[in-house]
Amino acid sequence: MSLKNRIERYWNIRSKDFGKVRRLELKGKDAAEWLKIIRAHLPERENLKILDAGTGAGFFAILLSKIGHNVTGIDMSGEMIKEAEINLKEFNCRAELKKMDAQKLDFPDKNFDVIVSRNLTWTLPDVMQAYREWYRVLKPGGILINFDSDCGTIKFEKKSDEKDVHAGISDELIEECNSIKDDLKITTHKRPEFDVQFLQKIGFNVRFDEDISGKVHVDESCRYDSIPLFAIYAEKV
Repeated sequence: MSLKNRIERYWNIRSKDFGKVRRLELKGKDAAEWLKIIRAHLPERENLKILDAGTGAGFFAILLSKIGHNVTGIDMSGEMIKEAEINLKEFNCRAELKKMDAQKLDFPDKNFDVIVSRNLTWTLPDVMQAYREWYRVLKPGGILINFDSDCGTIKFEKKSDEKDVHAGISDELIEECNSIKDDLKITTHKRPEFDVQFLQKIGFNVRFDEDISGKVHVDESCRYDSIPLFAIYAEKV
């Protein structure tokens, strides 16, 4: 099985768990903290055209559509898209959802005002190709907001704590998660330094925060790991 297919299979299996976690976040106090950070970096216009790359269970699609923006959410996992559809309905939101590879977008050039992404780039076989594609579909002056973690030196482990993100999953699935991670090119790079340098190279102006987890992981009812969560804010020039 190809690496891409293994990644898709893994997230299909994890989709229901992540759907539940995202619903908890959306109903709790973390949602407002996420939105506060994102809004601080959005262009000051109404009805922005936003791509949620790796929408997962639709967290950002819901947050941003609720404040009036036109959101398209994509994910390579069909089961994740189903969870996003469930969540959009539950929170009475509208967004366009598509099963799509974030490294090969089916959109024209200069199509979006903003791209947002959370916990996606560490799972991609070719992050550099994804960043090139995202640059292509952003309008001049468009904004990329990417939240992710440097997972290269981390070994994921099954935890007994019910609030942990890896609680309750099988040993085989934990093993597969680590195996996939170790097979990805991005794990050989120090992040976010690698991302920042590459984004600058292809034409972005970049700012970043090393760790925002203390700002957005405050709800004790939600499951989070202890890995620092960096934030990249990049403008296409």
